[in-house]
Amino acid sequence: MEDASMHVGNDLKNDQELGFKTIHCDELEKHGPDHVARRIRDRIGDHPLYLSIDIDVLDPAHAPGTGTPEIAGLTTRELLNILRGLAGVNLVAADIVEVSPAYDHAEITSLAAATIAYEMINLVVCRSR
Repeated sequence: MEDASMHVGNDLKNDQELGFKTIHCDELEKHGPDHVARRIRDRIGDHPLYLSIDIDVLDPAHAPGTGTPEIAGLTTRELLNILRGLAGVNLVAADIVEVSPAYDHAEITSLAAATIAYEMINLVVCRSR
């Protein structure tokens, strides 16, 4: 029987081989949202950006309504500050995935997703001005 951690390691290795860059939550904790936003901006330059936010990047305290909660994830504030730090990027499309309202009786996750969507729309609008 294969160890599940092998698949995670292979996923990260495969992503790296395909040119993906990973920013871990520990880096955010150490350097802050501005650093993360700057890394993203430096990586993409003026190239078109498709931004996909998996809601389980947020800690379950901030987004319990997902099928795969991730302990020690980002706070809503950290994610919003990263998004705001991307002002001026060439965002051409975006989505938010894994929102499962049935798992969240208080609608915290839906509120987080709606606010994230609002920030993404702002990125598109501000760029087009």
